[in-house]
Amino acid sequence: MSFAIPPTRREAITRQLRGEIVQGTLAPGTVIKDAELAARLGVSITPVREAIAQLVAEGLVDVAPNRTRRIADLNVQDTVDLFDVMGLLACAGVEWGIENITDEHLVRLRTRLAEFEDALARHDVTVANAAGSDFSTILILASGNRELQTHVDLVVTRTQRMMALNWDSAMWTPWTAGYRAVLELLERGDRAGAVERYRQIYRECRALLGAAEQP
Repeated sequence: MSFAIPPTRREAITRQLRGEIVQGTLAPGTVIKDAELAARLGVSITPVREAIAQLVAEGLVDVAPNRTRRIADLNVQDTVDLFDVMGLLACAGVEWGIENITDEHLVRLRTRLAEFEDALARHDVTVANAAGSDFSTILILASGNRELQTHVDLVVTRTQRMMALNWDSAMWTPWTAGYRAVLELLERGDRAGAVERYRQIYRECRALLGAAEQP
């Protein structure tokens, strides 16, 4: 198996396993066995255990009372809770950063939106998730508050996993339409409208998730 090696082996393994969880290659409920993962990735057990510990901290791996570790399940209530938290953090970041948006930011936003829509058309969930996250990140980082972005990043991965596992669902529509509308409002200089339209994305997603909770 080949993948780009970040600064440390632990980080490389963490990135690889995180990607497999997000894409569904490691399905919810899968029991994690250190030795099997180490053999498959061609590494020793120690960095695998360190990587799994990081994924536990990120909420992607659950540890049972008997210490069995499994890929975390993803039920509707967990997803609702996740969206509520992410909505609070991301919308606050966008509101704080919107006044600092420059023409350079707009160029980058157009690029990410084009990549996002192109990836969706090709059913490339990995690129779609990355481009969509980058669109929001550009807005949030314009606030200059990197601590906020760090907290957003903690829930982004789990949200990406939900989107990847529900590729054919209606959950993508609020993002495509919403990002397009946000960018149009920013290009017209309506920053308050852009913030409100960004918030609407989360309201629409929340409504879809609420409908999914119904029997």
